[in-house]
Amino acid sequence: MAKLAFLGLGVMGYPMAGHLQAAGHDVTVYNRTTAKAEKWVGQHGGALRVTPREAAEGASMVMSCVGNDDDLRAVCLEDDGAFAGMAEGSIFVDHTTVSAAVTRELHDVAASKGIAFVDAPVSGGQAGAENGQLSVMCGGAQESYDAAEKVIDSYAKLCRRLGDSGAGQMTKMCNQIAIAGLVQGLSEALHFAQKAGLDGRAVVEVISQGAAGSWQMSNRYETMLDDHFDHGFAVDWMRKDLGICLSTANENGASLPVTALVDQFYKDVQKLGGGRWDTSSLLKRLQAMG
Repeated sequence: MAKLAFLGLGVMGYPMAGHLQAAGHDVTVYNRTTAKAEKWVGQHGGALRVTPREAAEGASMVMSCVGNDDDLRAVCLEDDGAFAGMAEGSIFVDHTTVSAAVTRELHDVAASKGIAFVDAPVSGGQAGAENGQLSVMCGGAQESYDAAEKVIDSYAKLCRRLGDSGAGQMTKMCNQIAIAGLVQGLSEALHFAQKAGLDGRAVVEVISQGAAGSWQMSNRYETMLDDHFDHGFAVDWMRKDLGICLSTANENGASLPVTALVDQFYKDVQKLGGGRWDTSSLLKRLQAMG
């Protein structure tokens, strides 16, 4: 088993780090709010440190799951950042959803220090993290990926290398682009059913078994119909991710008209006070429109 560090104990990182400890690894955690790290240690064992650098010292692999590009830069590059504590030959695995640009930047900085860097964003939401059933999409050198995959398997149902540095983040963008359109379509279908006087549950029972079926439909329609929107990935974070997608599309020439439209719909949800609602709250926007 390996000596590991895990940086960032949010709704995803907290259970992911727990799976690593449960698998027999020696895990040291860091979280910006120390009380969260103390809670994790009390629940799972392991150890905590008050800086990323201290957490990373002596670890063969350091995993991160933080908020955005700036958070990742800080946790890696500041004087007390992880890179300052990592040894040559160690591996940094980033599970944060960030831009491919910052991924490649940090990959190059890490390489100059003899540290491997694997971008490994995840899909599957909080439930996937808690159940160890995440889909993990990776970019980086094959050798580094091969070493990381053995550890990532502790919380993954599927882990794949898609290419060199940044390929994992590009694949996560594809994931978010697909989800945005699916959730809007499901929201419109449920809204239409309500306006037509149909039983939404009966409608989904029928259409989910045909070509309209999707993970979003199977896992979110009931909470959507019950007006419960605290079951997963928040609108604020989705807008962050879609912003990355749209910015990257401007660079590579991809056309994302539906993604751009749904991003604005999520902006409307934020105006309704739903920034912390989950992404299925697009239905609330339609209901608010009458």
